[in-house]
Amino acid sequence: MIMKKRAKSVLLVLGAILTAGALYVVFNAATGIGIPCVFHALTGLSCPGCGISRMLISILKLDFAGAFRYNAAIFILLPVFIILAIQLTVRYIKTGSIALSKYQTAAVSAMIVLLILFAVIRNLAGFEYLR
Repeated sequence: MIMKKRAKSVLLVLGAILTAGALYVVFNAATGIGIPCVFHALTGLSCPGCGISRMLISILKLDFAGAFRYNAAIFILLPVFIILAIQLTVRYIKTGSIALSKYQTAAVSAMIVLLILFAVIRNLAGFEYLR
């Protein structure tokens, strides 16, 4: 009974996320207005997340080369993130816990380090193609 309740809450959250994403894609396509990056607006630098919206829209259009150009790091790390999200969701539904295992903690830590390095590198002279 408790597992069914947790599964239902996961489905509701996933549905809300997918609905919000679909509405954003439709709004963006109709108006050309995207989500602005506050970090970029304040500093003029690209953060590790700059280009994620355009990357995801490119993936929906099956334009994987374009998606890679918008945010190479997130594009490469996306499968790892999806696997982690699935593992944590299954664990939550079964046990109610979202605690990371030792290996998952290492994977998340490695992804954070890679994203920080990507943010630094993409803002260096000579790496404008990563912005």
